[in-house]
Amino acid sequence: LSDTSGSENWCLFFLSVSVLKLFWNCFSVLLLVSISVTMEDGQVSSGKQGSVLIGVLALQGDFAEHISSLRRVGVRTKEIRNVEDLDGIDGLVLPGGESTTIGKLLVDLQMMEPLRNAIVEGAPVFGTCAGSILLARDIVEYPNQPRLGTMDMIVDRNFYGSQVYSFEASIQSNAEAFREGSLRAVLIRAPAIVEVGPAVSVLAKFQDKPVLVQQKNMLATTFHPELTGDLRIHQYFVDMVLESRPR
Repeated sequence: LSDTSGSENWCLFFLSVSVLKLFWNCFSVLLLVSISVTMEDGQVSSGKQGSVLIGVLALQGDFAEHISSLRRVGVRTKEIRNVEDLDGIDGLVLPGGESTTIGKLLVDLQMMEPLRNAIVEGAPVFGTCAGSILLARDIVEYPNQPRLGTMDMIVDRNFYGSQVYSFEASIQSNAEAFREGSLRAVLIRAPAIVEVGPAVSVLAKFQDKPVLVQQKNMLATTFHPELTGDLRIHQYFVDMVLESRPR
């Protein structure tokens, strides 16, 4: 009887060791996968930049690509789907998509006025493509389209044609932050900025039309920097956010 009991104990011991080895191997694989994903998507930086929380409007459009770019820059991100989500963010990205759809959703969700008020009061905002349309004071042929209207510029929707005429281009900028090589611009049913007010700084042009502009706390592009892998414009916006903080 004692010999049988001893054999059972040894069997249990070896079984326990095998289970532990299996658990450790699985844990190691998960750890490596986690590290790999983190390295690919980017890590939150230490110091001031790592403390930045950027909201990305996530009602429609390519918000996921902006989130990925911002994380690679090293800041925290938050999807914005309602007014309550705006609490605690340091800046906001308005992504590309359908400007009419996004505008109507902002009205339906009662987000338009809170967003407009926040921008007027100095909250940093970055609009790309459809986001730039939402920021524009006026829209050619669409005077009643819902929009924020906080930026002193006039845009022409789908200026370069429908989606089949989407294209990429290299853009030069005289701005100090973008002088190291051209900016790669992806234009998808892109609007054109046809007029800017005196408070708007033109940071880059394409075919004599402004494509990258800034007015105080507002930054806008008619193209999609989030689709290129070039993080300089996202970093520029993060720098704007940092500069807007109380000192």
